[in-house]
Amino acid sequence: MFGYARIPLRDVGSICMCKRILKNQTNTVSGVPFYKIGTFEKKADAYISQETFDEYRKKYNFPKKGDVLISAAGTIGRTVVYDGMPAYFQDSNIVWIDNDESLVLNSYLRYCYELKPWKASVGGTIPRLYNDNIAKAVIAVPSIEEQKRIVSILERFDKICTDMTAGLPAEIESRQKQYEYYRDKLLSF
Repeated sequence: MFGYARIPLRDVGSICMCKRILKNQTNTVSGVPFYKIGTFEKKADAYISQETFDEYRKKYNFPKKGDVLISAAGTIGRTVVYDGMPAYFQDSNIVWIDNDESLVLNSYLRYCYELKPWKASVGGTIPRLYNDNIAKAVIAVPSIEEQKRIVSILERFDKICTDMTAGLPAEIESRQKQYEYYRDKLLSF
């Protein structure tokens, strides 16, 4: 084991967002789901045409399957792993880092983001996470092998926490606290 490096996210990869979609390019009936900050992690309530989706996906930034999307407005730092299904995401409110997975795994980044390294700008109508705030956020990056080990442990705890039935609320709470404790221990260097 060679330790770890504390690096700003700007050194992990470039911060990306989808091309802006105008309101008149959306509808509420059919097409490719368009996720806005209010529907992030939920069901889309707006859609764009397949043609617009195909054109924008080819011409502009678009996440790869496995990229970790981050909410950059409202509730800062919520994450969704892009599953590769046709979907489009609101510019500047939903962003991702186009990282090199030979340096930092997407699965590891997701857990780092949960530690909330964000320093959001306040003073406007809603809190906002600007690209500069993201770029300056610092995370600890161990070797790829260590990242895989950490992710494996945290995924097992995730599974334990989410597979419990509603009849075991005390166990769920206990496991969630245990998971958070070990997540913080494993990711604090």
